[in-house]
Amino acid sequence: MAKEVILLDFWPSMYGMRTRIALREKGVDFEYRDENLREKSPLLLQMNPVHKKIPVLIHNGKPVCESAIQVQYIDEVWPHKNPILPSDPYQRAQARFWVDFIDKKLCLGDQMYEAQRKVYATKGEEQETGKKEFIEILKTLESELGDKPYFGGDDFGYVDIGLIGFYTWFPGYEKFGNFSIEAECPKLIAWAKRCMQRESVAKSLPDPEKVVEFMAMLRKKFGVE
Repeated sequence: MAKEVILLDFWPSMYGMRTRIALREKGVDFEYRDENLREKSPLLLQMNPVHKKIPVLIHNGKPVCESAIQVQYIDEVWPHKNPILPSDPYQRAQARFWVDFIDKKLCLGDQMYEAQRKVYATKGEEQETGKKEFIEILKTLESELGDKPYFGGDDFGYVDIGLIGFYTWFPGYEKFGNFSIEAECPKLIAWAKRCMQRESVAKSLPDPEKVVEFMAMLRKKFGVE
């Protein structure tokens, strides 16, 4: 199976983390290839000629692009273990709605959504505005979570996979933004810690300190330091 499934990815990508988690939830062996996004590999350009972005899931030589689509594909191809999407059509639609919300509010294409960028890559009033916008997005998600263990209820699923990758970036937001996400959204952080207890998640998310170092490099690129 390792030869049949290849993931072209970039280690700090929240999007790639989704696909890594989904594959591990299903117990699928895969070959992980970390891409240099400054010098994209010929395979990446061949397999995703439209967007030329990671992650790209290659199954039996055929590419599947876009992380949300990849997670759904994985759920359909390997249905034998740990269902990711709900079986009920309405609940499935709701799960897709919230992952779409995450994609539109928390990350767009190659650029971090404006609120997050302001949190770690600006100063003063602009940064304060970014923090308020970012916390408002997280509070909306926390409201949807409510008192449930996971977004879909008792079982870890599609929305959890869609969001948990951002958790590894939280320490960087807190350090450079000088605020506490847990103080603002305690239920969301409790949910994240619950997710981290799953082997599929723990193995798929990078060390937060490594992400902080990566964010510090981005700050220099933005001219903040």
